[in-house]
Amino acid sequence: MTTRIQPTEPTAADVRRWRRYLADERAEAAVYRDLARRRDGEEREILLALAEAEGRHEAHWLQLLGDRVGKPRRGALRTRALGWMARRFGSVFVLALAQRAESRSPYEGDLDATDAMAADERIHEEVVRSLAARGRNRLAGGFRAAVFGANDGLVSNLALVLGIGATGVSSATVLFTGIAGLLAGALSMGAGEYVSVRSQRELLDASTPNPTAHSAVPNLDVDANELTLLYRARGMSAQDAAQHAAEMIANYRPDATGPIRIVGDEHEAIGSAWGAASASFCFFASGAIIAVIPYLFGLSGLTAIIVASALVGLALLLTGAVVGLLSGASPLKRALRQLAIGFGASAVTYLLGLAFGSGLA
Repeated sequence: MTTRIQPTEPTAADVRRWRRYLADERAEAAVYRDLARRRDGEEREILLALAEAEGRHEAHWLQLLGDRVGKPRRGALRTRALGWMARRFGSVFVLALAQRAESRSPYEGDLDATDAMAADERIHEEVVRSLAARGRNRLAGGFRAAVFGANDGLVSNLALVLGIGATGVSSATVLFTGIAGLLAGALSMGAGEYVSVRSQRELLDASTPNPTAHSAVPNLDVDANELTLLYRARGMSAQDAAQHAAEMIANYRPDATGPIRIVGDEHEAIGSAWGAASASFCFFASGAIIAVIPYLFGLSGLTAIIVASALVGLALLLTGAVVGLLSGASPLKRALRQLAIGFGASAVTYLLGLAFGSGLA
């Protein structure tokens, strides 16, 4: 591990920067140790190894600082916030945030950091990305239904309420229209998710190999070798299929589990049909109810429309930020994108409502 500059007397700015790096390394190591306490097995070992690597980086800055270390400093606010969440939650959200933190490492362009340290940070980002991916995969089915349901409820019911409200009908009419939209949309979303997931499961079940098919292997004709056809049907070239089939027959063991299975047999977990339907129903309803809250409290006219838009806007920002965090992308960009899409769709129906209202007047 070599430093990329010639040793010279550090400036005051150098010392301040090194102290900040030192504090950040200590804080990041603490985050990984806190995350490790909430896990076991391989994930725990990996997180502790990451903490140890941050400790090596800490030692580098300590060596450069020498007797200039000074009083212990606190790490960056975002790192301390990450540590607070790691101690209390230890969820995939924390890993996603840690992934973003590793991607912002300044060592690549800092001549006082070593090449090895800069390389470490790039690899750390990929390690944390892989750990976060495990959690994302566990969330995938239900989370997709939840986010889709909540966003659809927010946008569709706000669009419905604004469109009806712009026509100039009474607040009671807008309220009951919003509630009807909530129930209709939630039931439709729940039913749609159930049918979608159940159908997908049935399609995958139809494509799953018969678990007893491997018992036919020892009785196959080596020369005719029908097993070659199986591997060709599953995407292998004729030559590779023949070679693989010959190996399977030659190496067949009765106690082997599924010797004719090849890569591609496994399918991604898609979750429970009832679970997806329930999540979609509940989250659609929770999003849709926000648009009618002003009318439930007796507001009407432009005031109700402004309050409903503001409440839904905040919810859209929140859901967008959550998706951004879990995907390792910028929470702000995802939040603003969600807001723009939602308000754009609602603005169209509001303008249509104004047009129809003017025509009816």
